[in-house]
Amino acid sequence: MQKRRLTVYNTLTKKRERFKPKNDDIVKIFTCGPSVYRTQHIGNYRTFLFEDILLRYLELSGYRVKRVINFTDVEDKALVEAGRKGISLEKLTRPVIEEFNRDCARLHIKLPRSMPRSSTSVKQAAELIGILLNKGTAYRYRGNIYFDPLKYAHFGELFGLDMSKWPKKKIRFSKDTYNGLRWNLGDFILWHGYREGDLLCWDTEIGRGRPAWNIQDAAMIYKELGTEADFCCGGIDNLYRHHDYNRAVMESVSGKEFAHYWLHGEHVLYNAKKMAKSKGNVIYAQDLVEKGYSGEQIRFFLMYGHYRKKLNYTEKNFKRAAAVLDRLKRKIADLFAILQKGENKKSGQNAAGTVDGTRGPEFLGLFYQCMNDDFQIKIFINNVDKKLNRLLKDRAQLKKLNAAALREELTVIDSVLKAGLTR
Repeated sequence: MQKRRLTVYNTLTKKRERFKPKNDDIVKIFTCGPSVYRTQHIGNYRTFLFEDILLRYLELSGYRVKRVINFTDVEDKALVEAGRKGISLEKLTRPVIEEFNRDCARLHIKLPRSMPRSSTSVKQAAELIGILLNKGTAYRYRGNIYFDPLKYAHFGELFGLDMSKWPKKKIRFSKDTYNGLRWNLGDFILWHGYREGDLLCWDTEIGRGRPAWNIQDAAMIYKELGTEADFCCGGIDNLYRHHDYNRAVMESVSGKEFAHYWLHGEHVLYNAKKMAKSKGNVIYAQDLVEKGYSGEQIRFFLMYGHYRKKLNYTEKNFKRAAAVLDRLKRKIADLFAILQKGENKKSGQNAAGTVDGTRGPEFLGLFYQCMNDDFQIKIFINNVDKKLNRLLKDRAQLKKLNAAALREELTVIDSVLKAGLTR
């Protein structure tokens, strides 16, 4: 079955692999969700979008999919931002979450009915830390709890970390996150023990405090999916510390492989420089809407280019991508008009009211071929554009096509791309 021949580039094994689910009944996907102390920019949405494409294509391929995407609403940066503004964490994060939901609807990014939050998964975080303490993989130090990566045999494999450079001296890293794409060669924090004056803490079986960022995803995975998944996805930045931390925690808890397939999306650049909130060179979906662009055009720009390659945002590049989509839709509309006009003439000449054309333009086979090749959407779009150019000039071929079959093919394709191809 062509639909079940998906091949992806697996960051873990550093090679292309044919996807084989752990369970034929359901595919489990964990996708790192937004940190909601600030509004998400289009670079963030490119990651959520390639994950949406994965989800939709798996569903089209006949799999039942359970996707978990989370809100990170408890971390050092959020607490600092809330303190700076003099508001509660809930007042800081609620409008950001609401805007995220609006943007996802605008970009046709399908979300689960419910999304776990760090603040509602503290029980699971404490449970996992308790297991790690009992196994000796985690330990207490001055009120905090840390994970010792040297107790996990496969640490750093996702990134390709050279463990021979690990320091002999014990070093602990006590912040949730650190600026820049750097590796912290040492033990990472799992639990911030309570200190006098802390505004946010929970009483748990492992003591009073709050879960560190490094345990929060694992807690939400454990809560929603158990200890195993098929895919774990996120932005390329997650290869620095975060995903190796998640893998180490999950597999140290269960003793089993957490996820075999790891997919990572590349950065969106802004005028050839990395787009980042910390640098202030960001553009938001709302900025593009205010310039008159549609959600479909924004979505198309973000997926018109392979997800594992950097995408450079400039106003010129965005307009060029939007124009590609607009031309494609016009050509499809022209093809529909020609086919329907021809079928109306034939129907008038045929007493039975039948139409001779019985097939579509075979876009669907090309779609499966490109999608199964690690989601080569740009190649598919460009090939369809060329094929449309040929069809619109070839009357002999047009006579063999059927408008209903064309619509059926495009409806299937657009169930994944969501580019408005059938309008």
